Amino acid sequence: MKRERAYVENRRNQILDIMKENPKVRVDDLAAKFKVSLITIRRDLQYLEDRNLLIRFYGGASYANQKEVEENEVKLYRKLIAKYASTLVEDGDSLFVNTSSNALQMLTYVNCQNITVITNNGKAIDLDYHEGISIILTGGELRHPKETMVGDFAIRNLQTVFPKKAFMGCSGISPISGMTTENAAEVKINELMIENATKDVYVLADHTKVGKNSSFTSSPIHGINHLITDEKAPEDVLNELRAAGVQIHQVHKGDFEV
Repeated sequence: MKRERAYVENRRNQILDIMKENPKVRVDDLAAKFKVSLITIRRDLQYLEDRNLLIRFYGGASYANQKEVEENEVKLYRKLIAKYASTLVEDGDSLFVNTSSNALQMLTYVNCQNITVITNNGKAIDLDYHEGISIILTGGELRHPKETMVGDFAIRNLQTVFPKKAFMGCSGISPISGMTTENAAEVKINELMIENATKDVYVLADHTKVGKNSSFTSSPIHGINHLITDEKAPEDVLNELRAAGVQIHQVHKGDFEV
C-alpha cells in the first residue's frame, strides 16, 4: 500500500514537472506516457487542481504562469508543515509561538487538552482554535500590518516564562547564520522564546527559506533542535544542518488531507 502511494505521488510530481516545460497538457498524452488509464490521469489532475497547482479544462490541464504555481505549491507545503507540527503537541503542553503565520496556523490543527500557548502574535485573537487551548498574549507595542507585539514590555513578560516547547517561524535558516529574521524588533523576543523553552525548539520553514540568510540572527544553529520543512528543501543544506545536530522533519505531498 505504501509503495503504491509513493508511486502515485511520484507520477503526480512528474506531471507538475512536465507542466513546467509545457504549460498545457492533454489527458490522453499523459495516459500514454505513464501507461495508465484516462480515468487515472483525470484523478491525478483533479487532485492537483484541488491543491491549486493547475487548472483543468476539457481534455487536459494548464496553469496561468509558473510563479502562480510555485506560490500555490509553497502555500500547500506550509499547510502540510503546520499540520505536521500540530502532531508534535501533547496534552498538557505549554508552548511558545512567535509571529510566524505558519506557526500560528499550526494551532488550528491542535486537538489536545490543557494546552497553554504564549505568543506575541496579535492575530491569535481572531484565530479559530480548539477549546482545549488557552492563549496568553505577551503584550507590548503592537506593530502593523503584521500585528506583532514587540518592545520592552513584551520582553519583560517573557523573561520568567519557561514552557516545554517553542514553535518558531523565520525568514531563513542556514548552517551559517542559524535562524534569521528581517525584523530587528523581533530578534530579542525570538531569542528569549528559544532560550526559555525547556524541552524542544521547532523551526517551521518551507523549502524557500532553507539555506537562506536574512538580516538578523535570532538563534545560532546550535540553539535549534528541530527543523520542520518539506521535500523540496535542498539536501546539501539539510545534511549540513544534520551535522550541526538539527533533527530534520520533512513533509511530502499527500501526507495529510488538505
